[in-house]
Amino acid sequence: MIEQTLQMTEYFLFLLALIMSIVMLIMLANKLKVAYPVLLVVAGLLASFIPGMPVLRIDPELIFIIFLPPLLYEAAWAISWKELWRWRRIISSFAFIVVFLTAMSVAFFANKIIPGFSLALGFLLGGIVSPPDAVSASAILKFVSVPKRMSSILEGESLLNDASSLIIFRFALIAVATGQFIWYEAALSFSWMLFGGIAVGLLVGFLFMKAHKYLPTDVNMDIILTIVTPYIMYIAAEEVHSSGVLAVVSGGLLLSNKRHHFLSSSARLRGYNVWESLVFVLNGLVFLLIGLDLPEITEGLKKEAVSFSSAIGYGLLVTLVLIIVRFLSAFGAVVVTLIMRNFINVAERNPGIRGPILMGWTGMRGVVSLAAALSIPVQLSDGTAFPHRNLILFITFIVILTTLLLQGLTLPVLIRKLKLGGNDHYLSEEETDQLIRKEMAAHALQHLTNKYSAQISEHALLQQLVSKWEGKTKDESELKLPVESKKIYKELLNKQRQWLLQKNKEEKHLDEDIIRRHLHILDIEEEKLKHL
Repeated sequence: MIEQTLQMTEYFLFLLALIMSIVMLIMLANKLKVAYPVLLVVAGLLASFIPGMPVLRIDPELIFIIFLPPLLYEAAWAISWKELWRWRRIISSFAFIVVFLTAMSVAFFANKIIPGFSLALGFLLGGIVSPPDAVSASAILKFVSVPKRMSSILEGESLLNDASSLIIFRFALIAVATGQFIWYEAALSFSWMLFGGIAVGLLVGFLFMKAHKYLPTDVNMDIILTIVTPYIMYIAAEEVHSSGVLAVVSGGLLLSNKRHHFLSSSARLRGYNVWESLVFVLNGLVFLLIGLDLPEITEGLKKEAVSFSSAIGYGLLVTLVLIIVRFLSAFGAVVVTLIMRNFINVAERNPGIRGPILMGWTGMRGVVSLAAALSIPVQLSDGTAFPHRNLILFITFIVILTTLLLQGLTLPVLIRKLKLGGNDHYLSEEETDQLIRKEMAAHALQHLTNKYSAQISEHALLQQLVSKWEGKTKDESELKLPVESKKIYKELLNKQRQWLLQKNKEEKHLDEDIIRRHLHILDIEEEKLKHL
């Protein structure tokens, strides 16, 4: 028992050291203006060669449950539903059609060049490496400026392509395990995974929304419920053999879109900080684990009698296939858009070639690919070793490492060279910000003067607000407020919040990130009101 306790203590200290290393490395990445996933993978790779470095082993069946639900849920909360709907055609094309074409290309290619690699194993590998990683792309785009439409498309694609790739992965896993693939059973199973996953996510999301709204929760309880929610969505969907990923995404989108109806301003503000820290740690751990996992993967290659050089070659060739297919798909989407604009109203009538070049080069792989590869069972149901498991893990590692280093390091340079810009259907951020601020103030001022004209002369805060919103003064000195003034001010904040949400809903070309910024400011104002 004492020995076991000491071992647990050592691993706990090791995890603390990993977290501190993640913080230091991301600080360095920000200083160097390099995407932190690149630096974390390289650091993990170098650390794996240190003598005596502990090997972290995670149960393959738990890898999805630990990392995916919170990461997908946070991404669903961060994305704009309006932008997702506006670019739905191109996003769905890349998230479903392109993922399937990529997996199929990898499957046939691997079946031809890798000895003993069946078509089912090829689809398994294709399902693993087909989805580009959202974290890597967003970390890189942080240092460069791209049009809003491009970032929206990339975010939307990365949110949905995880679901489609993991569905392919699951069917391939069944085909490898059973040795057969019955298409009509697969079609029925696919339909249930798709629609069942969405239904479960919406149902669980609805129940949690009502729990937040009607149960006597406080801020801490609300935050804990938001952390539990994605895990419940994922597990519930998996229990009924539907897609846990789609459940988390659909449920997350529902709750994100309704967040101002069931969460208090305090819960939104504090929850944002908690989630930002949680996702920061999870992402950091995953990318560091990618590098640290190399010795175990390499050791497994020896058991399969595959040479190190051959395995690297397979990995590089698969990476090349991924890049080529994505580029062809990006330009194929342009051709389809140019044709379809003659028959339907498309979001971007003149896509040009710069956007497709960027889309073609944003194919970094990461968290989901690693999680899928590690989740492959060590043994089949009959006790035999899973065929080529270690080789698949190694190829996945090479694909992640190569795309992060090659595309991740060159993407900022490419974006600057492309000089992306032009008509983005948006005002500049400064112009939009000033316009929203002015219109929001006018809306609140009108409500105040119409409903509370008699109280204005009685309360100093209300007089100050009138002066502020009329542009007469910028003095925002705090005053000790009577209860009635606080009540009126809170009502005004709610009116402004409702107006912002309505304006965002009505104007499809308005940048939702700016709306959210103003909603965040209103939450802060409401929080300040409690201390005045």
